[in-house]
Amino acid sequence: MQTNDAARILSAIGHPIRLAIFRLLVQSGPAGLSAGDIAQAVDMVPSSLSFHLKDLAKSDLVIAKPAGRFVMYAANFQVMSSLIAFLTHDCCGGNPCLPMTEPVCQPQTTHKA
Repeated sequence: MQTNDAARILSAIGHPIRLAIFRLLVQSGPAGLSAGDIAQAVDMVPSSLSFHLKDLAKSDLVIAKPAGRFVMYAANFQVMSSLIAFLTHDCCGGNPCLPMTEPVCQPQTTHKA
């Protein structure tokens, strides 16, 4: 990833609403959500939501996929991973970073009393 690409992506999620939308789409996984579901989750009117979704899609952080009458929006995990790799490249003063000790997506277990 180039610096200009990273700056464009960071600019897209630099707005609180777009960051909330992107985090929601990350939580929803590869299947994504419809615009209606996103609008309801972030309590936003569709016309305003459309503006933010277009900006996220333009930055390649979000993928819009037609699904019948709807458009499903999903986080672009490949671009997200590339951004994280770009941001953490050369971290720790050029020394290798410590590996993660826990899986990124670990389901929580519920305990029955």
